[in-house]
Amino acid sequence: MRGTPYPTLGELLRRARATVAARPGALRLRAVGTSRAGRPLWLLSAGHGPRHILTVAGAHANEPVGGVTSLSLAERFAREPALLQESGCTWNFLLCLDPDGASLAGRWLTGLPGEGRAAAEASPTLRGYYRRFYRPAFAAQPEFPPVVSDPRPVMPESEALVRLIDELRPVVQFSLHGVEVGGSFLQLTRAVPGAAAAYRRIAADLGIPLEHRPFDGMGWLAESPGVLVLPDSSPTEERDPSGFTSQATWLYAMRHGTVSAVVEAPFWSVSGVSDPRPVAEPRREVAEASEILLGRAKQLEAVVGELGPRAPETPEEVAHFTAARELMDIGPGVVDTWNSAELATTVGNAVSLGVAARRIPLRAAAMMRQALGGAPALDTLVEAWARELASTFDARWVPVTDQTELQIRTMLALARALV
Repeated sequence: MRGTPYPTLGELLRRARATVAARPGALRLRAVGTSRAGRPLWLLSAGHGPRHILTVAGAHANEPVGGVTSLSLAERFAREPALLQESGCTWNFLLCLDPDGASLAGRWLTGLPGEGRAAAEASPTLRGYYRRFYRPAFAAQPEFPPVVSDPRPVMPESEALVRLIDELRPVVQFSLHGVEVGGSFLQLTRAVPGAAAAYRRIAADLGIPLEHRPFDGMGWLAESPGVLVLPDSSPTEERDPSGFTSQATWLYAMRHGTVSAVVEAPFWSVSGVSDPRPVAEPRREVAEASEILLGRAKQLEAVVGELGPRAPETPEEVAHFTAARELMDIGPGVVDTWNSAELATTVGNAVSLGVAARRIPLRAAAMMRQALGGAPALDTLVEAWARELASTFDARWVPVTDQTELQIRTMLALARALV
């Protein structure tokens, strides 16, 4: 791998093309659609089996790990064809679902050291990550197309993914994600026998903590620590804190009998998220997290107000401003959700809430800083909050090899169970 932990979008494609050229009979590469800006969506396929497996990477612009995982597993199939032949499947990898977002978010990669000698001397920092952070507003995330009643048009990336799902009718669809700070967890749209135990073994072997009770899917059933399963009665729509309602492509695939699995890998791990000990006063934990979230949103609002009126000018600044503004406004809705659910019942869940309470305003400040031309006051805020997040939870960098191995082993274990 090059001088940064993750390849950029262009480097990912060049590596995919080189791999296909080296083994043209084993791997194939084709475009299955285009982005809003006209960038191709590339599908890398391995094997020739009649049944299909689909892996979707790059659904969120700030989460490049899925592309590395996909290419690494495809290269492994090319070297070890028996590994794929035993399943009788064609394995398809959508290398990046949101290349437009990745082109903006990818700038943070240039500020990170590599995984060789440089990494031993200077691990990536949260400060470096957030200084160039970008994650689109909820309605601009292509894995979540709007419901039919929403007047907004469906993004071409979403349409391409839906077409691909209808074409392949995959046995299983993997969605590969990464979280800046915390632990790993797995979401399944249907229970898979043995999956939870296998996932726990894989995470333990790699020394990656599991979120004891992830609250990202608060309406999902906790089958075991770190593993969530969609209830049979769950609606086919998802509503995010901004109020945007979508039909997640994970759920869309269920019409074909597909099991969707969302695999989260942390960039910086926090061991505390896996602590199963009960909390004496859960409501107090929720109240403290809520106070941090709302207090920092108010603090950020004051800093932006002091800068005076300044409208973002370039398309990049507008994208950052829109996403930042949305995160600055969702605090009350997030707090209402936290108060309506049984959260912070364990130490691990309380730690996860504490991370989220800091992460949301930090993301907002990081993107507002870029939207407003790198204002020093916002730069100071981002640096202070990033440092506090890392020190409060003793966040530790997870080598990219471990992040990808977690996702690869999980996918292979689930594929064996389902195929």
